[in-house]
Amino acid sequence: MEKRNSTLREYFEALLIAVIFLGFTNGFLIKTFYIPSASMEDTLLIGDHLFVNRFIYGSTKWAWEEKILPLRSANRGDVVIFRSPERPSVDMVKRCVAMPGDDVQLRDKDLYINDRWVEDSSYTVHRDNRVVPGGIRQRDNFGPYAVPENGFFCLGDNRDQSYDSRFWGPVPAHFVKGRALLVYWSFGGETPDGTWPGWGAKIRQLGKTAAGFLTRTRWKRTFHLVR
Repeated sequence: MEKRNSTLREYFEALLIAVIFLGFTNGFLIKTFYIPSASMEDTLLIGDHLFVNRFIYGSTKWAWEEKILPLRSANRGDVVIFRSPERPSVDMVKRCVAMPGDDVQLRDKDLYINDRWVEDSSYTVHRDNRVVPGGIRQRDNFGPYAVPENGFFCLGDNRDQSYDSRFWGPVPAHFVKGRALLVYWSFGGETPDGTWPGWGAKIRQLGKTAAGFLTRTRWKRTFHLVR
């Protein structure tokens, strides 16, 4: 009986350590995130599930940390996960296109940073051929706008169908959670929209996901690096 209790205790301790390690990893190093909308297509698709590097944008206390640790601020071109400036309880994903002090402008859909045209055709898509005048809506014609200190200007890659910094302003630096790292699973079926639907709807949703796991999973996107 004593040996059995000892074995059970070892299993319990191993499980406890694993839970603590996973909790620490998810909280401070790697976090998971899924894509509920089309604002980042074709870089990220609805149903993509991501690993997010939370460590890279970490703060430092001593100068030596900056020299030996791979820490930095968000850069132009990073796909970042952050708390919504309008609804801080909701996480969003966009591409950082401008840094503090940068001057941002859109002219007939073309992006200009500090009055220089940005070649972003490798990741930006436009699915609406119309060009909306700036006086009507600031989707296609925006700015010039000076990004404030401790803020980042973020846009969706699906530029015509993204609700982003053009409409709600810059992302505060302390709202940035991490950088999108890779897609570990991509599901082409029904995807949650980020709101809690209730236990009944959640159970039905999980059932549909389980039933379509093999047929609806986009296997070619597994371990796809986010750039």
